[in-house]
Amino acid sequence: MIVNRDGLAEGIIKLKADFARNSQGTSYMREPIPLETSKLLSIEESALEALHNFAKNNPIYFDWYDSQFLGVKCRVYEGDINEYWLGSIKHDSGYQPFYPTWILSAYVLALASRRLGFRQIIDIGSGDGRVAYCGKLAGLEAYGIEIDEDLVMLQKKIASATRIQFDIRSGDATKFNYRSLHLDEPIFFISGLPEMGEMLANSAIANILTVPELKQSAGFAFMGSHSLRKYARDLSKWGWGKVMADYRLHVADVVTLPTHWTSEQMMDTPYIFTKISS
Repeated sequence: MIVNRDGLAEGIIKLKADFARNSQGTSYMREPIPLETSKLLSIEESALEALHNFAKNNPIYFDWYDSQFLGVKCRVYEGDINEYWLGSIKHDSGYQPFYPTWILSAYVLALASRRLGFRQIIDIGSGDGRVAYCGKLAGLEAYGIEIDEDLVMLQKKIASATRIQFDIRSGDATKFNYRSLHLDEPIFFISGLPEMGEMLANSAIANILTVPELKQSAGFAFMGSHSLRKYARDLSKWGWGKVMADYRLHVADVVTLPTHWTSEQMMDTPYIFTKISS
């Protein structure tokens, strides 16, 4: 297994740890974005401006304040996803409700996708579009596939307001016509922890691999853990391991980053990048 030692990812983890200890916000959903580049978080000024623009033009964020963490000047955005979360859970139980990662983390995931040689990034269950948005910032062709119409409209509003035009598709990722995208080296992000996301992952991957040219070139990024699920009756089920074995996927990299559900915990969330074994 390759575990990513990217300096930017490690810098964000350190920032998050200090943020968890010292953040003064009251909102459950809150996240920092640096106001300037630094040694700890070396992000181009133009990219930082675009990340702030995403938050400023995203109605899930209703307030912000400025603070410092590890000496880095940041703007902390506070938000509430309840309106969109409640809308997203009306779909079949095989689909994951809207629960976004950090904007900074989405940017690092896009950079990791480019570093691994992918040319397109497709976020399945794209929510407010942050992964696709950051993919566009990283120079990739970027697509968001979302089944919930309210979230599709939210993505379109953000793309229009920021003038970062990623490709937004409304539809069911398990039935979507992937051949229509003319992909050659794509990475597909599949939302959901392994305990909840296997149904979506299996259906989406099976559909994707009906496109002959993607059987050799596609990659898949999974969120969560591939460690042993202690409650599993069948001890051969190792988190995403069964899905990976079924589709002959090998681990290309693991990038650990903060998410909203780990923002006040010591642990962070691993993102497992996989490729199809030849």
